[in-house]
Amino acid sequence: MDPNHYRFQGVWRLAAPAPAVFAALEDVGNYPRWWPEILDARRTGEDSGEMVVRALLPYRLVIGLETRRRDPATGVLEVAMRGDLDGWSRFTVVPETPEAPAGGGAGEGRAGTRVLFEEDTRPGKALLRRLALPLHPVFRANHAVMMRRGRRGLAAYLAGGATEGHG
Repeated sequence: MDPNHYRFQGVWRLAAPAPAVFAALEDVGNYPRWWPEILDARRTGEDSGEMVVRALLPYRLVIGLETRRRDPATGVLEVAMRGDLDGWSRFTVVPETPEAPAGGGAGEGRAGTRVLFEEDTRPGKALLRRLALPLHPVFRANHAVMMRRGRRGLAAYLAGGATEGHG
């Protein structure tokens, strides 16, 4: 096992239409509004940007992003990452209609969205590479918290409610 190689995968289920979810995920500049761990996000070019991330652990990551794929028809958003993290990250957004409860009910026919998140990355930051072996489980747990809070923040943002973000 290479302690410097991380593969993450998770599913977010959201009570919002897929096009709205895709649009929110595509708008990286607004991530700080709803994702607490995204401290800053800005464009650096037509298909590139930079993001500053800080989760529970006391370190900040500066990650350069380059769009590799943006396909609304298939719901795929994929970026290459470089800087403090090197690799790629992808969201796949698909419509989902939940099963109707037995005998009908409140959830029947309500459209939602399933978001598959995938990431394959290695730390580019020397300190993170040195700490990889002893802190591998802590880094994974830190990422899990970040993703859970991101899903909650996006759900609130899409519902027009309060968010956990910064502003």
